[in-house]
Amino acid sequence: MVLKILGQRRNPDIFHAYAALHLATMNASMLAAARPLSNPLLDATALVRSAQAVIATEAQAIEALHGRIDANFLRACQLMFECNGRVVVSGMGKSGHIARKIAATLASTGTPAFFVHPGEASHGDLGMITQKDVVLALSNSGETDELLTILPLIKRQGIPLIAMSGNNGSSLARLADVHLDTSVPAEACPLGLAPTSSTTAALVMGDALAIALLEARGFTDEDFARSHPAGSLGRQLLLKISDVMHRDGQIPTVGPDVTLTEALVEMTRKGLGMTAIVDPADQRLLGVFTDGDLRRAVDDDDIDLRTTPVMRLMTPQPKTITADKLAVEAAQLMEAHKIHALLVVDTDNRVVGALNIHDLLRARVV
Repeated sequence: MVLKILGQRRNPDIFHAYAALHLATMNASMLAAARPLSNPLLDATALVRSAQAVIATEAQAIEALHGRIDANFLRACQLMFECNGRVVVSGMGKSGHIARKIAATLASTGTPAFFVHPGEASHGDLGMITQKDVVLALSNSGETDELLTILPLIKRQGIPLIAMSGNNGSSLARLADVHLDTSVPAEACPLGLAPTSSTTAALVMGDALAIALLEARGFTDEDFARSHPAGSLGRQLLLKISDVMHRDGQIPTVGPDVTLTEALVEMTRKGLGMTAIVDPADQRLLGVFTDGDLRRAVDDDDIDLRTTPVMRLMTPQPKTITADKLAVEAAQLMEAHKIHALLVVDTDNRVVGALNIHDLLRARVV
C-alpha cells in the first residue's frame, strides 16, 4: 500500500503551470475594458492587486506541502487504510469547517469518516468514538483547548491519533501518533489574523490523504456513484434500463398482419411513438413501426392505411437494448442512431419493455 501511494506523487510542474496561468497580472487593456466601479471608494487596481496577492500567498502555502509528503504522511495513510472503524475528524472554528469538509471527502471516496465537534465531544459525543476508529485532529496552533481536553481520553483508549497543525512543537503534535505539518509562510490576510493560507493548506493536505487512499483502495467511479445516488454521476452509473422502461401492458405491440391503421391505434394508445411487431407464435421481435414510418406512409399515394399490413413498412431488426444495461447506454444508442425510442428484449429476442427519450429525460439521465 505504501509503495502504491509513493508511486502516485503528483508532478509539481503541473502546479507551477497552473499558478503561472492564474497569477498573471491583469494588464492595462483588461482593466480599461472592465466595467467602471460605481463606488468612488473602490479602486479597481487595488482590488485586483489584493486578490492576486492572496492567490500568490496561498499558492506558496500549497507548494510548501510538496516537501511534507514524507514518512509521516505515509504512516497516516496506513493508519487510515487499516482502520476497522471510521476516521473521526475534529476541529474547532475555521479548522472545524475544514475538518467537516475533509470528513465528507473521505466518506465519499471510500474511507468511512464523520465529523465530531470537540466542544460537543466533552458533553457526551465522545461516546461516538470507538477503539476501532482513528482520530484526525485539526488545529493550526495545536493548542486548541476544546481538542486538548478530549485527546487524553482518546489516547487512554488506545485510539490512533493523527494531528494536522502548523506547529511542530505544539501540545497536539506531541500527543499525536503522527503529525502532519501544515504550517504556512504567511496568512493571506494582511493583518496576519484571519485563517486563510493555513486553512487552504489543511484542506489540501486532507484532499491529499483522501485521494491517496482512494487510489490505494482501487476506488472506482461506480463506487463513487453508490455514495452519490442523487447526483448526475450516480444516475448515469446506477440507473438501469429496467428502472425506467415500460412493461407488460404498457408496451406497444402488434402482429405482422395488422393494418397500418390498427398499428396507429396501438401507437396512440401507448404513447411511445412506435410499436413493436412481434411473431404471434413465440412473441419474438420481427421489427418496429415508428412515427417516422407513418409520416412516410401518409406521403405515399400508393399506400392505403386501412388495408396495408404493417409488416410491409416496418423496420426489420431494429436497434434494441437489454434490461440489465445502464440507462445512459440507451441515451448513447439513441443519439448515435438518431432515434427517439428503443425496444427492450431478452436473450431470446422477446420484447420485455420499451422506452423513449422522454423516459430518460424524466429520469434525468440526459
